[in-house]
Formats: sequence, structure tokens, C-alpha cells
Amino acid sequence: MSENFKNQQEILSKLGIDKLNPMQEAAHKAISTSSETIILSPTGTGKTLAFLLPIIEELNPAIKNIQVLILVPSRELAIQIEQVIREIGSGYKATAVYGGRSGSKDRIELKHPPAILVGTPGRIADHIEREVFQITAIKTLVLDEFDKSLEVGFEEDMKFIIEELTSVTKKILTSATQKVKIPSFVGLKNPKRLGYLGEKTPNLKLKTVVSQTQNKLASLEKLLGHIGNGSGIIFCNLKDSIQNVSDFLNDKKINHGCFSGDLEQQDRERALIKFRNGTHKILVATDLAARGIDIPEMDFIIHYELPTRPDEFIHRNGRTARMHSNGTAYILKSQHEELPVFIKNDEEISIESTKKINNSNWKTLHISGGRKDKISKGDIAGLFFKQGNIKKENLGIIELKQDCAYVAVSSSNLSELVNTLNNSRLKKKKVRITVLK
Repeated sequence: MSENFKNQQEILSKLGIDKLNPMQEAAHKAISTSSETIILSPTGTGKTLAFLLPIIEELNPAIKNIQVLILVPSRELAIQIEQVIREIGSGYKATAVYGGRSGSKDRIELKHPPAILVGTPGRIADHIEREVFQITAIKTLVLDEFDKSLEVGFEEDMKFIIEELTSVTKKILTSATQKVKIPSFVGLKNPKRLGYLGEKTPNLKLKTVVSQTQNKLASLEKLLGHIGNGSGIIFCNLKDSIQNVSDFLNDKKINHGCFSGDLEQQDRERALIKFRNGTHKILVATDLAARGIDIPEMDFIIHYELPTRPDEFIHRNGRTARMHSNGTAYILKSQHEELPVFIKNDEEISIESTKKINNSNWKTLHISGGRKDKISKGDIAGLFFKQGNIKKENLGIIELKQDCAYVAVSSSNLSELVNTLNNSRLKKKKVRITVLK
């Protein structure tokens, strides 16, 4: 058994994965043997792991500078990739930089260069221009979801970065959509192209619900009651629609989070944290949540407003029925609304649900200490078990960040638990513990 294969098996078991899927296998082989690879595969098929495994295998531990640069279209995707690298536990440092956080914070972290740097093109271009880090050791460049970067106006920054990176010998491009022209400045000569976009999602069911009124909110409530206890995203096209849906759900005392480009970065991150750990089972979002963010497999998505383009429809649906799980995409339309031509094979269903929608029992706590304080997940779990005296089944997902942590707890005596644990010591730091609003 080769050393690389053994290491790969260890990584997969850490991530709770039995084996690579066919796309990941093909990507591993292509990236290991080719200098240029294009991976075209639907959202949710594991492209991040597909390019990270062969990249990490090729890192040189003797080099103390950045060896890999991964460019991404959104801060959420940057954070997600950094998290996956951390979970892989290879021993190599990864750092994510993006707009919306202070440049001085980036510079402090980059004083000790990571092996892998992940970032949005605007922020990376700015750091290269200011010579914040050395670029001579960067041999591998990844343009992840490159079509999205071009769509959101990063073309000039990407062109500048690629022209500056004269030492690059390996380029990897990924996308979840076929219809995009790769700009000449990327400099591809003879790429190995892996196309997996033709593959249908066999586990996805498509159902249409017709609202008897122009205002679809009452039908949305019925639909949520019909769906029951699963977790999912309600997709809207406009920020005003998100506000309307959110106000309605609040009136009905249905817990949920909101996610759109108009929200502050911290609010977006916290909405995802609560969705990931089960505090909120519903996320009301724009198409920003259709790809490139780290959220678990979900049971359903609802098109509250119809997508205007086929790729939006595909990416939204790609959030459910991912990999090996089942899922349902519901289309909510008013009586006189025509479905776009790209929506096919849907089944019209009628709903007369009066079921009460049960909110989650989980709550999220914020801890004012994180990785920089040498605090681990084990330290946090120990505090909650020993001093908080809570049972194992009442402690949920722990997310550890650089300067804080978020913990999901299921507790009927939440205020008592917070009072007991607040101002406790974790390692050498006295931490504040509060309920995340």
C-alpha cells in the first residue's frame, strides 16, 4: 500500500467518508499527472476535497512560504475551504483572507506564511500589490467556482494576480456550470477537462405547489407544516422578499435565519453557524446560498420565488439530494404564474396541512475564546460536561474560530447553564459565555 493511499484513507476516515466518488477519483489522477485541470461538476459533489487531496500530497514541508493559492468568489467559500483543510489535519497551515475583515488582521496572520492561502481576488490582489507576502514559492493556483468570480466582477483582479504569479506550474479550475468561457489571461494551453455536469441527481424529487392567492405566504406556512421536521432553505430573488418572508415567519413564531449579500459579514456567518448546528432548521436566502457555502445536507429547498435562469435553478436544487442523500425541491407558484421552460418533470401536489411547525430545541452559545488562546473542542466539551453537568446528548456541534467558539446545547435550564459557566477558565483565559441572539 502506498504512503499516499494510506494518508488518504486516514483523511477520509477523519471526515467520515468511506471512499472517494468517481469525480474525486478522476480529479485526483488528473491533478497528480497534469499541469492544467478543469473540473466541471454539480454543487454538492465534493469538488473541494477533489482538489485538496492531491494538492496536499504535493506540498513540500521544507518550504516555509505559501505554496498554493486558492482564489474563490465569496468570503463564505474561503472560510469553508480553510475549515476543510483544518479538518483534514495534514499539519499544513491554511489561512483565509477576504474583504470585510481588517487588513491588519490579515497581515498579522501572514507574518507566519501558511502553506495554503485561500482568498477572494480583491483582497489577494491588494496584498500582492502591497507585498504583504512572498509569491515566489506559489507553484499551484486554484480558481474555485471561477465562473462565479468572473460574474461578480473579479476579472481585473484575477488577471493582475495571474500575471504576477510567474512561478506557477499547476493550474486547477472548478465550476458547477458549463456555460462559461475561460478568459485568455488564465493562460491555459492543454487542460485535462473532467465533465460531470450531465449527470442527473437521481435522489431529487421536484414538486410544485400552487398558491390560490398572489401572496404566497399562507401557502408557504402550509407547505412547511406538510414538510414537517426537516431542515431546508427558502430561496427568494430579492432582499425585500426575504424581509417579507422573515417578518411572516416571526409572526408565526417559526425560528429561522436570513442570508443575503446585504447583511453584515458577521450576521451572515452567525446565520450559517445556527443553521449548521440545528438551532435554526430554516434559512431564508438569496441565490448567494445556492453555492460556495459550508452547510450540511438538507431535506428540502423551497423556490418561494421562481429562479430566472436555469443555472440558478440547478444550483439551488444542488443544495439538497447531495452525494448519497435524498431531497425534495418545492416550487411555490401563484395560479397565473408560468413555470420557466427549464423546469421539467415536476409533480403538482395539493396541500391541506394544518400541522404546527415545531422549532428546534437547540440554542447556540458564544464563547469569547478560540484557537489563538490554545483552546480546543475537547476543552470546551470538558467544561460543559464537568462544570455544566450536562449529558452528552445535550451537547451539539462545537465550532472553533480563531478568537471565539460557538456551541449548540439542548437545555431546558439554559439561563442556569450560562450563569454556571460564564467567566469560567478555558486554558489560561477567562471566557464570557452568552446566548447568541
